[in-house]
Parts: sequence; structure tokens; C-alpha cells
Amino acid sequence: MAATVYDHIEQNNRNTVFLILMFPACLAVIIYLLLFAALALTGEPSIIADGLYIAEMLHVNPLDMNAEHIELVPAAAVASMGITLMAIVPIFCFTSLWMLIAYLSGDKMILRASDAAAVSKPDNPEVYRLVENVAIAAGLPCPKLYIIKDDSLNAFATGRNPENASITLTTGILAKLNRQELEAVIAHEMGHIGNRDIRLMLLIIIGIGAMSFLTDVMFRSLNSFSYTQGRRDKNSGGFMIVLLVIALALMIFSLLVAPILRFALSRSREYAADTTSALITRNPGALANALQKISEDSRVEVLDKMPTVGALCIANPLGGGRKRLFDWVSGLYATHPPIAKRIAALREMDGQAG
Repeated sequence: MAATVYDHIEQNNRNTVFLILMFPACLAVIIYLLLFAALALTGEPSIIADGLYIAEMLHVNPLDMNAEHIELVPAAAVASMGITLMAIVPIFCFTSLWMLIAYLSGDKMILRASDAAAVSKPDNPEVYRLVENVAIAAGLPCPKLYIIKDDSLNAFATGRNPENASITLTTGILAKLNRQELEAVIAHEMGHIGNRDIRLMLLIIIGIGAMSFLTDVMFRSLNSFSYTQGRRDKNSGGFMIVLLVIALALMIFSLLVAPILRFALSRSREYAADTTSALITRNPGALANALQKISEDSRVEVLDKMPTVGALCIANPLGGGRKRLFDWVSGLYATHPPIAKRIAALREMDGQAG
């Protein structure tokens, strides 16, 4: 049985909960493994003692603290657990606060950073009416309309729910697509709004941004500490190890784990939005034609500085420019399925409709 729009909404609701839980859980596992490896290799007594004390206070220490001798590996394992639990609490609180703020105003941050200008009905009545008509056909509130001055062809939707959503179009896509193709693109973005993709992707973007920010803060703190207290305090080596482990864990999470989570949660949404567009317009061929034109020039220069926002767009806005670290891993950083496959699926739907 084919998935309905309600199935996609329910799936996205589950994915939102999954995402909120997986971010701190994955980070905690990485911190624990790195810290355990560091303590097992170095046997740093001050960190192990502090970690065992924390584990005892949190009632997660299974070791007999009155024993004459405790083996290094079990002690390192329990100490790592205590320090990880202590470290993950402030990180989780910071990330949760960041994501709450972003949930309430993250779409405005994205629109402002992408230089998108609000468009009212008198500014562009033809396009505005097109958005209104598609919204009526989709049974959704009419989203706000924004324009990015860029000759390339791209579009994205953002917001936390259908009542607070917006659609952004480039000037290039308005100039180079015919009415039916533009209607299909708007319907695609309306599909993201109706399926609640916009909320999920907003949280993903903000979550990755929070981790990247924390990574930068940790490395700056580590560098500052090494030039101040680190030189004067001979016992500071243990604290520096903990700082370094947390900084490395955040970096690994930002570079590897977060993109994999984003990949797992985002790529299928493009096929679902394509299908929704075809259902709304009854014209899958129009979206196929639009995607073909978009694929020839999808790069939006203002989004070069915000690569994570590219996940919102109908096609990759980075335009296949310079290769980035780990891009050779097939599909790891791909937020969109191959556009040729999307076009082929739409052509097949068009043929069946015909």
C-alpha cells in the first residue's frame, strides 16, 4: 500500500523525537569511547579518581571503592562513565536551549542569512496568486513568500509548522520556468510544508550548527587553557585530556555522525515531496521539466557560507563546486537523491497518468 501524507507526517513526528534523543546519545557514546581509550592508555590517576568519585555520587559505580587494588581497565571504564554523564548534561542543556530558540525563530535566522526579501501580493501578484492556488489545492494555509536575488534556479520552504511556513524562490527560477513548471516547484515545497519536513529539517540544521559552535568553543578553550593555567599548573594535564576528548568527540560528531543522521532522515523526503507535487498539480511532467532546468544551474552563491541550509533546497545549491572533506564517501553528505532518479520517477508517473 502506498504511503499517504498522514504516514509521512507520522513518520516525521517519530523522526523528530528520534533526532532529539539521538544527538546527545551519539555524542555521549563518542565521548565515553574516546575517554575510556585515553584513560586506559595513560592511566591518568587524577582523572580516574575524579571520575570514580563522580560515578559514586551518581550511583553508577559498581566497583568496591574499599578494595586495596582496582584494575586499571575497570577503573577507567567506570571513571569514563562518570565523566561522560557529567559532561553530557551541560551539553544537552545548551543544545536543547539552542534548538528551542531555533524552533521558535530559526526560520527567520535562515531567511535573514540567505538575504531573502519578503514579497507581498502587490509586489508580485502573479506569483503570489500561484502560491495561494497551490495552498488551496493542498488544503494548507498560504505560506509567506520570499525572493532571493540570484540568477540560478532553486527554492526552499522553511518554518516550524504549516501555520508559520514560508517558501523562498530565486529570481532565476521565476524568470526561467514557465507557469506550469513554477507551479510544480511551489507544490513540491508545499509538500515539504504539509509533510512537516520543514520542522524536522529545521531541527537538524540547528542541531548540527549547535554542535559545530560547541566544537569551536571547546578548541578555543583548550588553546587558551594551554597558554595560561596549563603552563603554571603541573596537575593540569588531566583536565586538558578531558577538554581534548570532549573537543574531539564534538568534532567527530559534527563531521561524521551528524551528516549520517541528516542523510538517514532527509533524503526520502524529496521523493515524497515530488509525489505530493504530482498529486497537487496532476502534472508530474511539469516538475520533471523543472528539475531538468534546475539541475543545469542550481548553485545559490549566498548559500555557499551555509552548507547545512542546502538540505532545505529543491536541489543542491552548492552546485558541485569544490570537493569537501569526506565527500568521496558515497552519499555520506548527500542531502538529496540523484536528480536524474527523481526525474525518471516523475516521468514514469507521467507515463502512467497518460
